Formats: sequence, C-alpha cells, structure tokens
Amino acid sequence: MSGGLSATARLALLARLSKRRGGEAPRPEAGSARDFTTLPGMRDYALLKAAMESLAVESPLFRAHDGLAGAHSRIGGREVVNFASYNYLDLNGDPRVQAAARDAIGRYGVSPSGSRITSGERDLHLALERALAALHGAEAALTFVSGHATNVTTIGHLMGPRDIVVHDAAIHNSCTEGIRLSGARRIPFAHNDLGAAAREMAAARRGAQRALLLVEGHYSMDGDVPDLARCIALAREQDAWLMVDEAHGVGAIGPTGRGVAEAQGVDPAGVDLWMGTLSKTLSACGGYIAARADVIDWLRHTVPGSVYSVGLAPPLAAAALEALRIMLAEPERVARLQANGAGLRERLRARGFDTGPSIGSAIVPVILGSSLRTAKVAGALLARGVAVQTVTFPAVPEQSARLRFFLSAAHSEADLDHAATALAEAAASIGRVEHLPGDHLTGDHLTGDHLTGEHQNGLG
Repeated sequence: MSGGLSATARLALLARLSKRRGGEAPRPEAGSARDFTTLPGMRDYALLKAAMESLAVESPLFRAHDGLAGAHSRIGGREVVNFASYNYLDLNGDPRVQAAARDAIGRYGVSPSGSRITSGERDLHLALERALAALHGAEAALTFVSGHATNVTTIGHLMGPRDIVVHDAAIHNSCTEGIRLSGARRIPFAHNDLGAAAREMAAARRGAQRALLLVEGHYSMDGDVPDLARCIALAREQDAWLMVDEAHGVGAIGPTGRGVAEAQGVDPAGVDLWMGTLSKTLSACGGYIAARADVIDWLRHTVPGSVYSVGLAPPLAAAALEALRIMLAEPERVARLQANGAGLRERLRARGFDTGPSIGSAIVPVILGSSLRTAKVAGALLARGVAVQTVTFPAVPEQSARLRFFLSAAHSEADLDHAATALAEAAASIGRVEHLPGDHLTGDHLTGDHLTGEHQNGLG
C-alpha cells in the first residue's frame, strides 16, 4: 500500500470512493508548503487507505510477531505456522549463531562506534568478507549495514549519466533506486525474457559509455531463477558488466546453497558483481558486494554507503559468519528447504492455485489477482493459524496481486498440509471480491520507478 499513483489511477480511485461515500470523495488537505499532505505519495497513500477502510478490509501489513519467527511463530498471543519470514535454513535462533553474537558483544560491544575507514574496522568484518568472497568464487567482498543500501550506493556509485542499466522488470526496488541515483538510463525488459534483454542492450549500447546487465539469482516475487549462462554471454557480447542480486538465492539455490551459479553449473567468475544480503539465510542484517579485488578495494575507499556509514555491528557480523559456516557444513538444511518448497508448490497446484513460475524452493507465490481478495484471504488464513505475506497493488499490477509463502527447512509435512488445506478453505470462504478502486490500471502507476507496468519489487 505504498507508491505513487498516476493521475488517471488517482481520478479513478476518487470516483469510485465518491460513489461509495455518497458523493463525498476524500480530498488532500490544502495547506502551505510545510504541509506534508501536499506530497503526492502521501495523498496516494491516504486514498488507498481510505479505499481499504471503506471496504472493511483489515490491513495485512505490520503484524507483530511475539518472539522468534521460525517455521512457527506467535502473532497476537497465538501460535501460527509461519510462512512470512526469511529464516530459510532455520538459523535465526540457532544456539551456535546466538552464541557467536553474544561472544562478539562481549569482545567488541554492540556497535563499532565509527565508520570502518576511520575507526570502525574490526577483524570480524574482514573474516566475514573473506568467507563471502569464497562463497561466490570472488577475490574479495565488502559488507554494508543494509541490503537495500548496498544496491543503492553501489549502483549509484558505479554508473553515471552516460551509462545504461538493462535490468529484469522484476528487479528489487533497491536496484531501481540505485539506478535513479546514478543518473544512468534505465531500460527494463520483460521478466526473465533474455531475448528482450539482448534486443534492448543492442539498441542502446552503442550510444552509452558503460553498460550494466542486472538480474536476480532467485526472484523474490515469482520464486524463479534466470539462465545465468545466457546472462553472462549477453554481457560479454555487449561489453557490459553483469550484476546478480543473490539476496534470496544464497541458502536456497544450489546443492550447498551457493546460489544460481552452483545450481546451474556455471563458473561464477563470469559475473562481475555479486550482491547478497545478510538478513535472509545468514540470519543477521546488512548486505555485501563480492567482486575482483581491485573493484572491492576501490569501493572500500570511495563508495558513500561504506565510507560515510558506521561499520556493520559486531554481533551481526559474527552471527552472519557463523550462519554461513553452518550452511556450508550442513547442506541437508538446504535440501530440506528445497524439498519443502517443492512440496508446498505441488500441494497448492493440486488444489488449483496459480503458483506462477516458482521453481519451488524458498519462495512460492499464490497469484489471486484482486488486491482486496488477497488481503481478505490472508486474514482468513491467519484466522486458521497460517501467517503469510501479501503483495498487492500498487506494489504489483492488480491482476498479479499475490500471497508469498517463504519456506523454511524447519517446516514439517504437517505444516505444508495444513497450509494448503487452510488456503483452500480461506479462498472458498472469501469467494470473488471486486478489484480495488482504480487499480485495474497497470500502466504508469508507480511514479519514478516502474513506468511501464513492471513489478515494483521492494518488499525484501
């Protein structure tokens, strides 16, 4: 329920709300330049919130978990089967990971108390970066305090106004924000359509100084993967850099969780920039870039998101390092996660649900179409003891509003059975629901980011 509506979508929403409220449509409050309600984004949010309230739909967002969010969790004082968290390998809460974080606090405190370039460097940072570089077969790596900021600052720093970035339409919001910061020309292509990517790159490459091809290793909206070998070939053919965002791929893809390169038997050296996060499988918080040693050395000394930011908190670095060690030492966790993803996908498909192109690993979407129906089904699911994320308009075009099931290695067969049965019951209890007012429009509904109707993937 965030993002900017186009003028046409805003008028349609106002018209529909006006009919519902007896001719009295909500209007942004007029005020001075200091009035935040004059912001288009705030007006749009107020309209969408009013639409939900007028239809008596409870927001599925910001539900507080009472404790550790693993395969099971507690929301509102009751236990639920949890498919709403990124705890893919059940390492958040693992005693070894917790002990590593406690030991780091005992030695270093909670904060490094400075940027790394000045006084915030700790040996934990370097040990973690060596392990992350090895994970991707790269020469070096650099960590950041935020996964989102990793993409924003790295892409914003690497690219410039004379450059182009050709990217999958389902790429994460952090990537599009980084491109916007850089001033480079942003050229999206239809999701996983590398033929379209090749055409776009060929048409734009000649007039650009530098080019970047940008994809994800495991797409968080659809749960599918790119053809990495074709991505590498396209980048080499067009003299472009290739960047792969493995935020959701590490721990979920490949026999030992090393990501899409391992899964597809591709030499990871063909990728120029590997990006990842510490907040999913690695059970901490932050992000990283892995690349050639000279690139990382340059970033360490110049990229604003590192130079002008405090260093990664020692307990987070220690937790991520220990989680990575466990992941590599216990590949059976990865196998269980992948089996659970495939198992849930097949259970849902057998009941007639659209799970899109998901390969059945960490992420299984259920595409319901209507945002209102999606929100209501999520509420009915929670009442049946199943927590799941919703992705609704304008985060995605209305016709592709969905539930997103995030799997864990700790989910049991009984959990999967319960989720599939509960979803069938919840969907049947809700039935057909009309579309959210104005959100039948799937074109330029996302001001400043996706102006051609692509996904606006900004939900982690």
